[in-house]
Amino acid sequence: MKAAIVVLADIETHEQLGRVVNALEAVKELKEHGDEVKLIFDGAGTRWVPELSRPDHVAHGLYEAVRDQVAGVCEYCAGAFEVKDAVAACGAPLDGSFEGHPSFRRLLAEGYAVLTF
Repeated sequence: MKAAIVVLADIETHEQLGRVVNALEAVKELKEHGDEVKLIFDGAGTRWVPELSRPDHVAHGLYEAVRDQVAGVCEYCAGAFEVKDAVAACGAPLDGSFEGHPSFRRLLAEGYAVLTF
């Protein structure tokens, strides 16, 4: 199975925390079953990388368990949401492969199911 999990949720509310935790749990489950999985942060979701990288964040441990599956953080959106430098400092790869954004066409062409949170 091949899946791309895309986090679009912002960091402002408890509901959005629930969405990112659900995304991370989905990545973890797929990873544990040996599936090909890519975690992508896009839109306001780019703000999660610096948040989840903080050791005191409630979801830090879960993020660390799947951090090796981060395929990209939207380069354009990270800039627009003013977290580009913070994302880079966390070691997450920026992806601007299609006009500054990740290429979802490429993922679909490679047979990935795309799930958004």
